[in-house]
Amino acid sequence: MTRLNVFLLAVFLFLAGANWLVEPDPARPNYEYLPEMVRSPAYESFSLNEHFPDGITLQPPVPGTLARGLTRLTYAGTAEEAVRAGRELTNPFSLKDPRVVERGAFLYSTYCMPCHGAGGAGDGPVALRGYPAPPNLLTGKATQYPDGQLFHIVSYGQKNMPGYAAQLTQADRWKVILYVRALQQEAAQKATTAATELKKP
Repeated sequence: MTRLNVFLLAVFLFLAGANWLVEPDPARPNYEYLPEMVRSPAYESFSLNEHFPDGITLQPPVPGTLARGLTRLTYAGTAEEAVRAGRELTNPFSLKDPRVVERGAFLYSTYCMPCHGAGGAGDGPVALRGYPAPPNLLTGKATQYPDGQLFHIVSYGQKNMPGYAAQLTQADRWKVILYVRALQQEAAQKATTAATELKKP
């Protein structure tokens, strides 16, 4: 064993013994190194901030960046682009997942129901008070549009309907569409049942 090893062993034993002899006092806080890093000054999102050239605390994201989990949409807000989105985009979620449908129902009641109505028939309270009524989601084109086209409409808007990309994440937009599909299926089942009942003698 070299002298260096003996010295290091002695230092270790000394420190271990000192640690055992010195009883910690839980009522006494430990010594803080660089306390300004532990308790840095906090800024409110919309407060002034002298550390940025524009003096604003809330900085915009770097151009071209996307939040994790998002996909860049390369569509214009036109009817032709909506059709293209219908061909190219597919819904990543399934109606078989009850959590997805439940989330879609919550979002629908928050953002869509005021115009489209609780059942999707276009009879929401906003439409009943003079705003142009939206199309019935249970019949016609809404049942024929692919999910990607509906996603484009929800994202960019169409005619009197504004886009909801700022209010709903991409995942939530897909979930709302699935809930609309659930409403359409329920309406179709009711219509089939009613037609069967009429045919009975």
